[in-house]
Amino acid sequence: MKQYIAKNILNLAFAGHAGCGKTSVAESMLFLAKASDRLGKVTDGNTVLDYDAEEIKRQVSLMTAVAPLEWKNTKINIIDTPGLFDFEGGVAEGMRAADSAIIVVSGKDGIDVGTEKAVKAAKKQDLAKIFFVNGVCDENARFYDVFEDLKSTFGPSVCPVVVPYIENGKADVYVNLFEFRAYKYAKGVATPTEMPALGDRLDGLREAIKEAVAETSEEMLDKFLEGEEFTPEEIITGLSQGVKDGSICPVFCGDAQNMAAIDMFLNSLIWLAPKADSRTETGADPNGDPVEVSVNADGAAAAVVFKTVSDPFVGKLSYIKTVSGKISSDVPVINMRTGENVRITKVLTPRGKKQEDSQFIGAGDIGAIPKLNDVKTGDTLCSPLRKVTLKGVEYPVASYAQAIKPKTKGDEDKVAQAVKKIMEEDPSIKYFHNHETHEMVVYGLGEQHLDVVVSKIKSKYNVDAMLENPKIAYRETIRKPVKVQGRHKKQSGGHGQFGDVWIEFSPCDSDSLEFSESVVGGAVPKGFFPAVEKGLRDAILHGPLAGYPVVGLKANLYDGSYHPVDSSEMAFKMAANIAYKNGMPQASPTLLEPFGTLQATVPDANMGDVMGEVNKRRGRVMGMNPADEKGMQVVEAEVPEAEMGDFATFIRQCTQGRGSYTFEFVRYEDCPANVAQKVIDAAKVEE
Repeated sequence: MKQYIAKNILNLAFAGHAGCGKTSVAESMLFLAKASDRLGKVTDGNTVLDYDAEEIKRQVSLMTAVAPLEWKNTKINIIDTPGLFDFEGGVAEGMRAADSAIIVVSGKDGIDVGTEKAVKAAKKQDLAKIFFVNGVCDENARFYDVFEDLKSTFGPSVCPVVVPYIENGKADVYVNLFEFRAYKYAKGVATPTEMPALGDRLDGLREAIKEAVAETSEEMLDKFLEGEEFTPEEIITGLSQGVKDGSICPVFCGDAQNMAAIDMFLNSLIWLAPKADSRTETGADPNGDPVEVSVNADGAAAAVVFKTVSDPFVGKLSYIKTVSGKISSDVPVINMRTGENVRITKVLTPRGKKQEDSQFIGAGDIGAIPKLNDVKTGDTLCSPLRKVTLKGVEYPVASYAQAIKPKTKGDEDKVAQAVKKIMEEDPSIKYFHNHETHEMVVYGLGEQHLDVVVSKIKSKYNVDAMLENPKIAYRETIRKPVKVQGRHKKQSGGHGQFGDVWIEFSPCDSDSLEFSESVVGGAVPKGFFPAVEKGLRDAILHGPLAGYPVVGLKANLYDGSYHPVDSSEMAFKMAANIAYKNGMPQASPTLLEPFGTLQATVPDANMGDVMGEVNKRRGRVMGMNPADEKGMQVVEAEVPEAEMGDFATFIRQCTQGRGSYTFEFVRYEDCPANVAQKVIDAAKVEE
């Protein structure tokens, strides 16, 4: 593929609800532009964009994929993103690299939660938004109902460009409202035909265009309100400008299966969608001050890594979008995160799972670089002559936790290394080793997200792993003071062992043990004080109830006795341990459970359901605040960690995927007696 300059490059992120046909629309565009030699179908597992083994098996997009095509002297970089909510990280990657968002809507199902989330993601990145209603040829499709829903949901900015003429429940003719021409399609080939009789509907569609154009400027609005007609030039100019500044969202339609109206969509994108040179990014200089970075082929090199692929056979591949200058093997660049020089051996143009060599990745273009081992997603690669950090990728917060372990004992390290490799591809996954519960814990966006992680560990790294609910790190403490003796005496053939201590245990406010001594008269020599303390610190790792660590414990050594020959550090350490075991059951021991702060962002209509669920989970609602997003509320609560296991599943079902939440540990609190007994019984069974 030849090199293109920024004013002839379009970067399009395809997004929308799962199953709406994003990948199919992209595949039909690639095939029509002869960028692929066959029309790939998701059901056949032969698409350019869904190439990963997991995607082929599940017949759904799970990761962001890139493929370019050439159309009328313009390079169009298609960035196909996942529609499943568990893989929103891919949407964040695609939107970061794009200049426009193509939001695909099912002609049969209409607007869904995924449509709303795609629009929200595009707004967050300040991208142009273009709707494509897919599957219009289906006899169950209802384009005009979908169009009205788009207008009522997203406002008068929604503007029709291509609409179908439906006769006997079937769309055979497509009307381009700007050309004011109609076309029939056979195998993706358009044939001009007579303009169908749309009647009053045509007037309504033209009025929708006028409304959208009127929103682009005060001058156009005044003209519209005064009832004056727009000239064709004003409509085209207003529409193009409106799409670029986000005030107009044009609507196209077609059918990816038979490629109907796909050519009209491609033709319109050339003059309608903003080119790569139309955007200016705000970065930060080494001092953290904001700096503007324009898309300039002659500027100093600056690029952002928006995606990473890590394959055990192919190696690591870093996908980049060049904002300024060019990236090539002969252009020196540094990684702004590490400050180190980055050695680039070659650059590639990715096309799904395949890549072809390229001379360079120019300003506004997208490409890939192999074997950048110290580079991560979100890093900025720039010229050392102009150091700037570009905005990275903002991933959704992963809150669904599961313990991951190998099916074969001894493969723990293999599982850990595999998870870390997968995290390079998908930074929305979090992982840590809980040294207290001795578990490897992995966080994802939902059950399906982590299920794919386990499947990839098997297919890519040949290790069998399984998921289970993580253990809760309980604590134990006491509620009343007690004085006890610990006496260790053992006689053998030689020197014996003798240690005798009197210790007062009492509750205190600390995260561990507070040790003190008030021995008088040398009843216990000072040299043995550290041994007593060491014996207690070892002992508190196992509480008297369920074996969990003890916190909030004060121990004062106030008396004891010793033998001038048989006493030793080991003897006094054992005596302290005996005192602990004797005293703790008498000091009203209690179990503590971890509590966390929950912040759940949910639609207004679901607030009552979420608050009720918090109460069911033994939580306390602390308050409610309006969210930044219209129609959403933030419910703040404190909830026991033990009750949060399936909360991610609940909130997704309750809000149909609109809600989200974060949960952070805050403190330990007394565990209710009935709950504590279950934990204690379970600990005894495990022991």
